[in-house]
Amino acid sequence: MKIEERQNTFFVFYSPKILLMKIEVGQAAPDFTLYDSEKKEVKLTDLKGHNVLLLFFPLAFTSTCTTELCSIRDNITWYRNADAKVLGISVDSLQTLARFKEDQQLNFTLLSDFNKEASTTYGSLYEQFGYNMKGVSKRSAFVIDKEGVVRYAEVLENAAKVPDFEAIKLILSDLN
Repeated sequence: MKIEERQNTFFVFYSPKILLMKIEVGQAAPDFTLYDSEKKEVKLTDLKGHNVLLLFFPLAFTSTCTTELCSIRDNITWYRNADAKVLGISVDSLQTLARFKEDQQLNFTLLSDFNKEASTTYGSLYEQFGYNMKGVSKRSAFVIDKEGVVRYAEVLENAAKVPDFEAIKLILSDLN
């Protein structure tokens, strides 16, 4: 692994093919196009005009991921009142995410980053995860304002921890 700084942005090189960028507060949110659990295309830029909460999570059906996403489910009214679109993103397949969404009765969009492009762009990809798995999304949270600017960025190294939802709520409150 090699870390390099270019114009106050840090890049982490894991292999010749994977370049993880560190997302900074105040920068334009990198666009992506992914498919949701209903096999519909979702582009981040199509959500301009709304606040967006991106939640990268390692794997569907795991205990911390289930707890985290169910807490969003149980508080979705608060996020909707903050005009925030919630997007859960993992490297799981569309079918796995559809089943997870159904089983947990999740009431927000789940996106498959099966090709690891968004996770890489957002600096949210483990080089090594449990049981020798490579390329699993790191638990991360990003708040993007209505103009597409990153207002909060948190990338956790420890998958057993959850993002600071109180800080996220404060940021979203300030954006309205």
